[in-house]
Amino acid sequence: QVQLVESGGGLVQPGGSLRLSCTASGDTLANFAIGWFRQAPGKEREMVSCISVSGGNTYYITSVKGRFTISRDNAKNSVYLQMNSLKSEDAAVYSCAAKSSCRSDNQKYWGQGTQVTVSS
Repeated sequence: QVQLVESGGGLVQPGGSLRLSCTASGDTLANFAIGWFRQAPGKEREMVSCISVSGGNTYYITSVKGRFTISRDNAKNSVYLQMNSLKSEDAAVYSCAAKSSCRSDNQKYWGQGTQVTVSS
């Protein structure tokens, strides 16, 4: 069993940056690909980024490419999402999920989410 906890959300002005963290307890994250998802009010949840088990492969949706960077530190049992040049449309609840691979549609474990608000 893996418990995931996100942190790092908050209020930021357009153009600002935030760094989200997803930290695991109960088991190692090293066995899982990790996806970052977001859901805004009235919208479907979408996976914005994913990092493979090895960390050698990463995935981003088009709208965040060049602005977001996903990384992992297995020694710290954590995955990070660096978000730069934030836009109002990035505002959402961001959650991390552990999965067998980035291509899998089955998320085995979820965190509780962290709110990102982008507003001036």
